[in-house]
Amino acid sequence: MKYQSRKKAILLLADGTIFNGKAVGRDGNAFGEVCFNTGMTGYQEIFTDPSYFGQLMVTTNAHIGNYGTFEEEMESDSVKIAGLIVKNFSYDYSRENADQSLQEFLDKYGVLAISDVDTRALVSYIRDHGAMNAVISTDVENIEGLKAQLAEVPNMDGLELASKVSTTEPYFYGDPNAEFKISAMDLGIKKNILRNLAKRDAYIKVFPHSATFEEMSAWEPDGYFLSNGPGDPDPLTNAIEVTKEIIKRDLPLFGICLGHQVIALANGIATYKMHHGHRGINHPVKNLLTGKGEITSQNHGFSVDREQTESNPEVEITHVHLNDHTVAGLRMVNKNCFSVQYHPEAGPGPNDATYLFDQFIENIKKREYVNK
Repeated sequence: MKYQSRKKAILLLADGTIFNGKAVGRDGNAFGEVCFNTGMTGYQEIFTDPSYFGQLMVTTNAHIGNYGTFEEEMESDSVKIAGLIVKNFSYDYSRENADQSLQEFLDKYGVLAISDVDTRALVSYIRDHGAMNAVISTDVENIEGLKAQLAEVPNMDGLELASKVSTTEPYFYGDPNAEFKISAMDLGIKKNILRNLAKRDAYIKVFPHSATFEEMSAWEPDGYFLSNGPGDPDPLTNAIEVTKEIIKRDLPLFGICLGHQVIALANGIATYKMHHGHRGINHPVKNLLTGKGEITSQNHGFSVDREQTESNPEVEITHVHLNDHTVAGLRMVNKNCFSVQYHPEAGPGPNDATYLFDQFIENIKKREYVNK
């Protein structure tokens, strides 16, 4: 297959713009919101990140697939992107400990991919015109039919997707004899978040997105965690109500990405859909509490309203994104609660922000000390 003449394929955007390419493997159609990630490495972690559920991924790195895939680098149990768009697709791989090629990996999970797309032009177009729904297809002669199908795809704004990726039953992660117990709400949690918590002597019980405060607190945890995830945070009414209960009781709470947005909403602060979002592993953030800069891993298409955050006396902005000055972190002034918009667990990305997990554990320790 890889050395044969490959089928033509297209990317059709909602505004009618077409980018030409070639099919990587299987035929068919894949619909979703088109977005791009600027990371030079870590494609497997990106493709399996639940936060990307329902999205067509454009990779800005010119070569994808050249180091194959490796089971231990999965961030969830399957590929979560709706489809893949690349410039050069590598069918062969050179990494010694790889399990399989990227084509085999994508075929295993039934994911459509196209290559030979002018991704520089495509990313420039998205930057100018914003993220929008799109379809990748090998049915290149059926443009009008694809347009009709694409018109039926719901917009990401207002779309609840956490339920599509959350666990359906609670499960445990880590050492049962660990010092700390943490109840985590799974809105699309990445495995590397669990690894980072477990590494800090925490035993985690992971709950579905629909779990109540009573269910999460019955385990008598030392702290609570709200995970990353896909879609619009605004429809997550249960998660918002659970967060309000945790805050009211002043229990240690940490939120990442979608969890950060849920904490904002629980404080009456609005969120909004961004023009094209932040997705990559080199985003600059400034910690306003320390004055230090961090290079961070980010993946979000929604953000917290900065003006409303600044005018809320209960909340303080702790981190800002240096490219556009959006809210990258916050904490509550009189409650044991903080959150960040980016991914301190990385996977992929730099480890500048792993200290935030230490901060969460310290917050738990402080509360336990006060309550003695």
